[in-house]
Parts: sequence; C-alpha cells; structure tokens
Amino acid sequence: MTRKCLPAAPESGAPLSGTVLAEAAVVFAVVVSIHATVWDRYSWCAVALAVQAFYVQYKWDRLLQQGNAVFRFRMSANSGLLPASMVMPLLGLVMKERCQASGNPHFERFGIVVAATGMAVALFSSVLALGITRPVPTNTCAISGLAGGVIIYIMKHSLSVGEVIEVLEVLLIFVYLNMILLYLMPRCFTPGEALLVLGGISFVLNQLIKRSLTVVESQGDPVDFFLLVVVVGMVLMGIFFSTLFVFMDSGTWASSIFFHLMTCVLGLGVVLPWLHWLIHRNPLLWLLQFLFQTETRIYLLAYWSLLATLACLVVLYQNAKRSSSESKKHQAPTITRKYFHFIVVATYIPGIIFDRPLLYVAATVCLAVFIFLEYVRYFRIKPLGHTLRGLLSLFLDERDSGPLILTHIYLLLGMSLPIWLIPRPCTQKGSLGGARALVPYAGVLAVGVGDTVASIFGSTMGEIHWPGTKKTFEGTVTSIFAQIISVALILIFDSGVDLNYSYVWILGSISMVSLLEAYTTQIDNLLLPLYLLILLMA
Repeated sequence: MTRKCLPAAPESGAPLSGTVLAEAAVVFAVVVSIHATVWDRYSWCAVALAVQAFYVQYKWDRLLQQGNAVFRFRMSANSGLLPASMVMPLLGLVMKERCQASGNPHFERFGIVVAATGMAVALFSSVLALGITRPVPTNTCAISGLAGGVIIYIMKHSLSVGEVIEVLEVLLIFVYLNMILLYLMPRCFTPGEALLVLGGISFVLNQLIKRSLTVVESQGDPVDFFLLVVVVGMVLMGIFFSTLFVFMDSGTWASSIFFHLMTCVLGLGVVLPWLHWLIHRNPLLWLLQFLFQTETRIYLLAYWSLLATLACLVVLYQNAKRSSSESKKHQAPTITRKYFHFIVVATYIPGIIFDRPLLYVAATVCLAVFIFLEYVRYFRIKPLGHTLRGLLSLFLDERDSGPLILTHIYLLLGMSLPIWLIPRPCTQKGSLGGARALVPYAGVLAVGVGDTVASIFGSTMGEIHWPGTKKTFEGTVTSIFAQIISVALILIFDSGVDLNYSYVWILGSISMVSLLEAYTTQIDNLLLPLYLLILLMA
C-alpha cells in the first residue's frame, strides 16, 4: 500500500522483504515531512541521504545473511541502516530551525554541524558496505556516489573551515570507535544501531575535547558538562578494563579488588578533575548543592528512591518465582518486562513537570550506575558479578544476543534523550510552543506509553498481524489511542504545555512512530523516542 512512495528496488539479489519496505516507507514519510517543514538545501541533502541509504541498506542486509560483514553484528534483525542514518541529520535540521526562530545564530550553526556530522557518518557506513560487497554493486555505487557528491558539495559551501574540521574529527573518532568497540562487543549491535550509538558517542567525545580546549571561553551550563564527562568517562573505563582483562582473569578476587581500585583512581583522578576544570568548582560539592537545592528536589529524590526500591523488588520477586518453578529456563513474560516501563513513566513525568534540570542530572547519574553495574556483571566482578548475571538473565530477550545486556540502558536513554537534546538556549521566546511543547515527553509517549501498550495489548488480544511481523494491528491502534489520552492528561496536569491547535501534526507524528514500532527490528527503546522528538520539534 505504501510501496509507491519508495525508490525502485535495488539491483540483483533476493527481493526486499515487506517489513523492510514498510519500515522504509515510514522513514521516508518522516523525511518528507521534515523536508516540507524546513525546505532548504540541507533538507534536500537529507532526502538524498535517505535515497542512498535505502539502496545501501539492502547491501548490508545481504552481507549479514552471507556472514561477510567485517564485524559480528546482531543477527536477529535487518541492518537498520536507513532509519539510523536519518536520526542525526534530521535532528540537526530541526535544531537549526528552532534556534533560527529564536534568534540564536550560534546554536543555529551547531544544528547545521550536527546534521553535517550525521550525514558524514552515514556516508562512511555506506562506503564500508559497498567496499566489501562482491561483486561490486555498480548501480548502488552510482546512486550513493551521486547523493554523496551532492551532500559534500552543499556542505562544502555551507560550513566554515572550523566546522569542516569538526565534522572530520567526529568521523575519525567514529572510525576508531567502530574498530575498537565492535571488536570488543560482538553481536551487540546491528550496523544501524552501531551507527546511531557510536556516532552519538563520537560526537559527545569531540564536544568534550573541544570544550576542554576552550574552557576559558566556554560559559556552558554545568549540567551539560556533567553529562559529557560522565558519558566519555564510562566509555573510556569500559575500553580500559576490556583491554586489561584480555591479559588476566576478571573473575578472581585479586582482579575484582584491582577493578574497584582502578575505578576509584579513574573517577577521582581523571573524571572529577576533568569536570572541575570545566565547571571551575568542586564537582562533588556542586552536585550535592544541586541535588538538595530546594524542598521540591528532596521530595522528588525520595519518591525516585522508592520507585528504584520497587524495581529491585520486582527483579527479586521474579527470580524467586523462577527458583521455585520446575524449569530453570523460565523467562519473564512480556507483561512482566513492561512493569519497568510503567515504573520509568512514573519516574519521568513528575521530573518533567516539576524540575527538569534535576531530572537531567538524575538521569545522567542513573546512566553511569547502569553502565557500571553492566561492567560488574560482564566481567564477573566479585562480589556482585555472578549475582547480577543470574538476576538479569530472567529478563533477556532476542535483542540481547551479545555478551552485554543493553536493553535496560536503551530504555533509560530513550526516556532521557528528549530531556538531554532540547536546545535550552533556543527554548525562549515561545519557540517550544505548539507540538514542540511535548518534546520533553517524547520518550514517555513513544516508549513508556506507546511501546508498552502495543506490546501488552498486541500479545494478549491481537489477532490481525501486520504482514511479515509478530506485531498486531490491534496493538498499534491501542498504542496510538493510549498516546492521545496521555497527551490529553499532560495538557491537564502540565500548565506549561500549550498545543496551539497543532493536534493534526501531533496525531500524524504519533501514528508514524507507532507504525515504525510495528515494522522495525531495531532497538525500539532508542529509535522511537528520537523519531518522535524530531517530528514534534519540527
């Protein structure tokens, strides 16, 4: 029904599956919607990028099926190159538009750099796939080369020399992170997920280096520096210990003591001094003053502590049920796993309404804790390593096919990215009115409500399946309906939200993201909030 929206099928080989075509149709609908809203030379670049990514995605899929990809990727999904390729470019475009509307030229240029960086990283992934495909796909190479030439020409005449250097720096970091992390973490990502995650980490690392070198001129918000340092610090910690434990057994008490000591050394000797250099004050004192600054924050922290305790009790209870059952291979049902989505929704909504800066920092701390606990589990660090392995194995699904368990981290990222990515200097003068007022709620709507309701209703009452998938029509429709109800409740309880009659755009955005959830095989906890954020911000 939507195939006429797509380019002609790629050359020779097995035909594209209906699910891939449907997923591509939804992504093209999003790209065209953003293009119609922005309508400048950068949005034309996004259209060209989407066309070439559609063709190259087929090559990645065939490489995965034949086992000829350079690295070992997650096999239970397609490559996901098209939806992943468009996230950073589209996000940069809508950030540029919002900052241009608010009269902030600095962040307007920043949005252009984000878009150009996303296009450069996506083109590199395309070149990698075409370079290892045999025989050489002539038609796809021509299309990709033409689209890449147009993008490079336009960006060359739009970016300053410093901005071009910044894009190339991110691309270089991305190449090295691909070689390191995809080797250390086999079967943890699809090519699209690797593009999205490692591209984001590369951009964050480059921003941290840039701001560290210009710290005298920088007048940024400490919470932004806190996020950058935490993300880069946890990634560097993981690379360090992964390299170290190649040469020693990580499961011994000696290795565990060394792990904890080195964590303290890296935290107190590298991360905290780095943060002190950026914010010009003691990071621990700043964090304590920030967390307990107002009475509202104390109440929120107490409430969140209760919810965290509840989540731990759910994990312990479900594992106790497994221990008492006859089958030790018992896996938690879908509804049980969605308990955590409800807990996360209950966590984020009060934070968004009452204190977004606190939620910003608290989510950053939670991210660091989640990643640290995953290191402890993966390396079998005593005394908690084996215990965590047993507790979390109950909640695995087909997407946790690699050595790392990442779905809970993706859930946290999906809920937090709309909070972290809002260009706060561009949110003055009413530039986040209308549908854009719902941007902070993008994670809550797409994952906390939409994905949860679709999964529960689809698995319990769904009978009409979308062609080629396990997802059901009933699940998608109830997901859309639940998100509409949630928007109505947000209007009631959050006085800062004024939609200004942009109901049709909101309904269309929610519907497109729900259809993407029905057809995508990528990590929906990460992908869906980003697409809803892009559509709402446009």
